[in-house]
Amino acid sequence: MLDLRCYFVTGTNMTPEIAAAAVRGGAGVVQVRSKPISARTLYDLGARVAEAVHEVNPRAHVLIDDRVDVALALRCAGAPVHGVHIGQDDLCPRAARELLGPDAIIGLTTGTLELIRDANQYADVLDYVGCGPFRATPTKDSGRTPLGLEGYPEIVADSQLPVVAIGDVTVDDAAELAATGVDGLAVVRGIMNAPDPAAYCERLLSEFEKGRA
Repeated sequence: MLDLRCYFVTGTNMTPEIAAAAVRGGAGVVQVRSKPISARTLYDLGARVAEAVHEVNPRAHVLIDDRVDVALALRCAGAPVHGVHIGQDDLCPRAARELLGPDAIIGLTTGTLELIRDANQYADVLDYVGCGPFRATPTKDSGRTPLGLEGYPEIVADSQLPVVAIGDVTVDDAAELAATGVDGLAVVRGIMNAPDPAAYCERLLSEFEKGRA
């Protein structure tokens, strides 16, 4: 089962140990992202992160950012990599599904009602959509207007897929974002910079469940 509630997106200078700690604290997904990065370096990083995560929790899912080819190569090599998260300018979701197979996890970046409605046409091949930014963030300039809390309820209502909020999301936002109906929260810097990433993820999950109640 895909648990999107606490979704860790790695950043520059991320170590496999941080990913392992996040999963120890309850993160259900780790997306391996570090830009700019070569295919070879991403492959090596993805392999190390996947092994570290698998040792802690084999049920957690590891995804590769953007690069369907790298995700496919890792899966063919037997690494515990489960799929890919693709952006609007990456490979078409149907082509990604054809390459990765029926059991892979595939997510797509969105952030507007128009993009959500476009994503709905791929509801048969996607597993979830990332949607943001929640706030403007230094880790990624999407060019889209931040959604804020008020932007998510309509997006959740229109989406045929689970929605993960992203974009400067912190543990302090977890309860209020959960109350909008999103299925999960993608966090980069909060986990990366936490003195104790496991404790941070535990608290985020606790706050998320409070917001759902």
